[in-house]
Amino acid sequence: MSGRVWVVLEAALIVAVSFQPVYVKAQNGQSNAGSSSAQNSDIYRRAKVRVQPVYPDLARRMELSGTVKIEVVVAPNGTVKDARVVGGHPVLAGAALDAAKHWRFEPAPAESSGVIEFKFDPPHD
Repeated sequence: MSGRVWVVLEAALIVAVSFQPVYVKAQNGQSNAGSSSAQNSDIYRRAKVRVQPVYPDLARRMELSGTVKIEVVVAPNGTVKDARVVGGHPVLAGAALDAAKHWRFEPAPAESSGVIEFKFDPPHD
């Protein structure tokens, strides 16, 4: 595949993933169990920096596509404190996990967690 075609396909993948809104939900450590009048105190944080995964060579040769879900824990300063794969093809999961670890979110007073979804489509020659 020519370099120009690869750049165009990679740009298309980046654009496809970039427009997905991603929020993470705050964990405040309080339980509302047993209280029907408790208010929902969830806080959502918007992603500020989204690093896109690199489509793996093996996945390209296998023409793999699919979605990989990565659960992230975000520190109060917005950096990803922890990330783990919760779904998706193992050949695609490593690239998604590496990308998710480099995301940055808006600062918040508490640690947050959520799931980032990365959609992979094989490049076509």
